[in-house]
Order: sequence, then C-alpha cells, then structure tokens
Amino acid sequence: SSESQVLTNPPFGKKSSEKIVTEEGTTASKDLTILRDDFGAKTSNKQLNFLQHVRSILKINGRTAIVLPDNVLFEGGAGETIRKKLMETCDLHTILRLPTGIFYAQGVKANVLFFDKKAASDKPQTSKIWIYDLRTNMHFTLKENPLKYEDLQDFIKCYNIENRHERKETYSESNPDGRWRCFTYEEILKRDKTNLDIFWIKDESLDDLDSLPEPSVIASGLVEDLENALEQIKEISEDLSYEQK
Repeated sequence: SSESQVLTNPPFGKKSSEKIVTEEGTTASKDLTILRDDFGAKTSNKQLNFLQHVRSILKINGRTAIVLPDNVLFEGGAGETIRKKLMETCDLHTILRLPTGIFYAQGVKANVLFFDKKAASDKPQTSKIWIYDLRTNMHFTLKENPLKYEDLQDFIKCYNIENRHERKETYSESNPDGRWRCFTYEEILKRDKTNLDIFWIKDESLDDLDSLPEPSVIASGLVEDLENALEQIKEISEDLSYEQK
C-alpha cells in the first residue's frame, strides 16, 4: 500500500547476521541482507533498508519525517548509492541534527530527515537541503535537562511551514554560529561519498576540557565509529566474494 504521510524511526542497531540452529542441531550464520527489486541497493544495514522501504511506500507527493542515526548520512558503498537515489527521486529538503542526551542509550547521534516523494523525472528532485544544527554546543539529559518543546521553537520558525520556499539562513560569514544553513544539490554531490553529515559551528568542548562529554559518551561514539567501519569492510568482503563466484 502507498502512504501519503509517514512519521517513523527504525530500531537502531548494526547486526548484519544472526545465529540460527539447523535441523542437524548445529549453529549457522544467517545473512540479514535484504534484496528487493524496488530498493536501489542491497545492504545489511537496517536503517538504510528502512529508509529505502519508506521511500518505496510513499505516494507521489507523499511526505515523511524519519529519525535516523548519523551512519545513514555518511556510510559509503550502499549508503552513498541510497542517498543519491533518495535525492534523485525525492525532495530531501530538510535535515534536523538532533542533540545527544535525548535517548536512553548514551551518546546516540541521530537526525530527522524530511522529504517528499516526487514523480519520475530526468532531473534530481532535490535542489537544496536545509540543515539545522541542534547538536553542536547543546547539552541535554533525560532527567536534569530534558529537551523541551521550547528548545525546538527556533527550528520551527526557520522551517517556515507556511512557505518553506521562502526560508532564510541564520548562518553567514558574520554569524558563523547560525544554526540554519542551506546547501545546494551540486555542493552535496561534490562532498566525499555524498556525505550529508554536515556541521560548521565550532565545538566549544574542543577548547574547554571541562566541557568534554563524559568518558562513557566518548567511548560509545568510538564504538559506533568502529562498528560502522567494520560493517563497511564486511560489505566490501561480501561483494568481492559474490563477484568471485
């Protein structure tokens, strides 16, 4: 079925295979890579597949807002293919970089992607991507300082739901800490791996040792980066093995 609106977030996780017990009682590894004709690329990354699924079920001019982890924005290989396909077939008009400290798991880095599906065309449907950075130098916790509706007011104002084609950047050379910035489709394509993990505000914690995240948060980020790297190596290895068969 086709949907006109989708508001969702997939379960976060990196597991690309699972152990199963065979009829003989031995254990084997079951690959979780999903192959579908309506997907632009094959991958075992659950979040990338979820993004492909949402795009596939949207009606023409259907709208979505989907919460996704950072790796969806920068992962190479299938990730780059899927991002390009998304921008070609949909108007990916807005990315909200969410702050850390708002999920139960510490250090989770996530974003909200807003896009509208468009009819087939020779030209890419995305012309500009507006990014709001609600993460850099923002500090929230689940109990002491939770994210509130008021904290989103500036983003809502910048989003300009009445007419999002008349948006105005708050970033400029004279205001480098402005959180609302626009990038053209051409600028995005020039980035390595069509990377959408974009930030420009100077991180104050890099200069102030007292403002550094908790060690557990830093460790969590390192683990996530290593898992992403291992996942990409695994996909490359699987592709090479497949080509040799």
